[in-house]
Amino acid sequence: MDLTEKTLRSEQVFSGGFLQVTRAEVSLPDGKVATREFIRHPGAAAVLALTDDGQLVMERQYRYPAGREFWEIPAGKLDPAELPHDTARRELLEETGFTARQWLYLGKAWPCIGYADEVIHYYLATGLQLQQRQLDEGEFLEVLLLPLDEVQQMALSGEIADSKTIVGLHWLAAWQQGKLAGETV
Repeated sequence: MDLTEKTLRSEQVFSGGFLQVTRAEVSLPDGKVATREFIRHPGAAAVLALTDDGQLVMERQYRYPAGREFWEIPAGKLDPAELPHDTARRELLEETGFTARQWLYLGKAWPCIGYADEVIHYYLATGLQLQQRQLDEGEFLEVLLLPLDEVQQMALSGEIADSKTIVGLHWLAAWQQGKLAGETV
């Protein structure tokens, strides 16, 4: 069964700093026509930065759309023509002040498939070295090192409610259990 929806017409209805909103008219598999509205996103990279003694680098940050603070792994959007692993390295340094000697690509996930085309690439960073943070203007966040088992418990209890962090913890657990090899970058 072919479930593909074919674009009949498409228009950009909003263009912001890095997000665009598109409205499309599509032909459905049964031949009927429907409207789809969605966000175009440049993509992102997220980092599970693990210290030699088993602590995970975490951030606490206020997120305006949700109106609350969240516990998150470091992450950020891809700049134009930037490779995801370069974004991961840049964001880890900018937000936390850490660099890493070893990098593994763990996988990718689409966090909001019903209304956005964003894809997040996940990386494991080890062999951490602390440098100087380089936060973007207007960026405010607290960086903490937390034991990995505590972070996993926070996710299970709902204290961590950020989907990219929960997915990242899933990839990290799979790697630790030998179910995921990862790819050196």
